[in-house]
Amino acid sequence: MSPSHPRLARILQPLPVLVLMLWLLAGVSVAQPPKPGPYVPSPDSVVAAMLRMAQVGPADRVIDLGSGDGRIVLTAAQLYGASGFGVEIRDELVALSNQTARQAGLEERVRFIKQDMFTTDISNATVVTMYLLPDLVNRLSDKLQQELRPGTRVLSHDYPIAGWLPDARETFEEPEKEKATGIPRATIYLYRIPAPVAGRWSLQVPAAVSQQPIALALDQQWQKVGGIAQIGGREMPFHDIQLSGEALTFDLRLDRARIARFSGHVDGDAIRGEVRVGDSVERWSARRTASGGSR
Repeated sequence: MSPSHPRLARILQPLPVLVLMLWLLAGVSVAQPPKPGPYVPSPDSVVAAMLRMAQVGPADRVIDLGSGDGRIVLTAAQLYGASGFGVEIRDELVALSNQTARQAGLEERVRFIKQDMFTTDISNATVVTMYLLPDLVNRLSDKLQQELRPGTRVLSHDYPIAGWLPDARETFEEPEKEKATGIPRATIYLYRIPAPVAGRWSLQVPAAVSQQPIALALDQQWQKVGGIAQIGGREMPFHDIQLSGEALTFDLRLDRARIARFSGHVDGDAIRGEVRVGDSVERWSARRTASGGSR
């Protein structure tokens, strides 16, 4: 029986509607861009504190997710010589921000776009700022980890990123914010994307530091680092391991009498820096010989 048969056509006619209803009832939906939350601009004092905490300078590229009237990116460009752009979903705020940039003569360095922040390429940022509702902040966590380079500074106004430990946090009384929201305090959370250091490392140090080979086996959970050290095959304790972005520091007991303070810059599978033993300061380096767990 062909589909052109009248009786069969009557049976098949409702099927598209039925399939659509079943699809919706099954919870299958087309992904939609997030709806904008209420627009509450960051007070000027908070903007100033965020840029100060991030130590923004002319070499920085600042990206503001949910940029509102553009004040963070505009201030970074106007006062610190930075470049960058803002992502905003409201047409009128995008237009206002770009107009302000033109009037200030900053259109060559900053711009504002209407775009879904979850699909925006942020990989070239050195500073990312956010004043978003907690749900959006936490949904951005994976994107920030995957796209941003080690050392990138991430600042969130009022809402921390779940599962991340801030490198710094600052809370202060905020009269401007209290007038707009009724909340008298503002909190800024500063994070630095940590370099992945998990794995085994072989150190090269001067003979004055150690005449025996030194190796590290590091594990990592976000910026928290632990592990063991070996000097000439003997396990030795090391302490006070700190990882902030690409900066790694730790203390290693070389023998009963000497403790070395290592500080270095992580660059992929290499680390280079200084080691202090007493009053002596030497150069050291390391190379990764085996990868460890992901960050």
